[in-house]
Amino acid sequence: MHVEQLLKDKGRDVVAVQPHRTLAEAIKTLSDRRIGAVVVMGADGALVGILSERDIIRALGAHGSAALNNAVSSVMTAKVVTCRPQTSVDELMEIMTTGRFRHVPVVEDGRVSGIVSIGDVVKFRVAAIEAESQAMRDYIAMA
Repeated sequence: MHVEQLLKDKGRDVVAVQPHRTLAEAIKTLSDRRIGAVVVMGADGALVGILSERDIIRALGAHGSAALNNAVSSVMTAKVVTCRPQTSVDELMEIMTTGRFRHVPVVEDGRVSGIVSIGDVVKFRVAAIEAESQAMRDYIAMA
């Protein structure tokens, strides 16, 4: 299974903010959309970073509530690890585990075409294990 299938199942909706927006504005977007990360896109639509709940907590821990007025660009993770639609789910799990992050933007032809969360990966793995278990039960029942 590849990331392409995960996107087909969950959709390709990508929530983005601009780097000059304040952290408070980004938090409102995260809260309103009930998500844990947003991609940060430049005016030209290029990926320039990702902002996660962890980035926000670090900023608040370091600067207190004053951080809420900072630009997203000062808080975001600028070195974004991405994947492609052809990346296998197993490889994506390794990327997420090694990097210790929960959201990976999917890049296709130089543009963000989706975002995959650890929740998406877990949902896929649970469904695969359940399908395998059911196949084994069906096989045993036929014997």
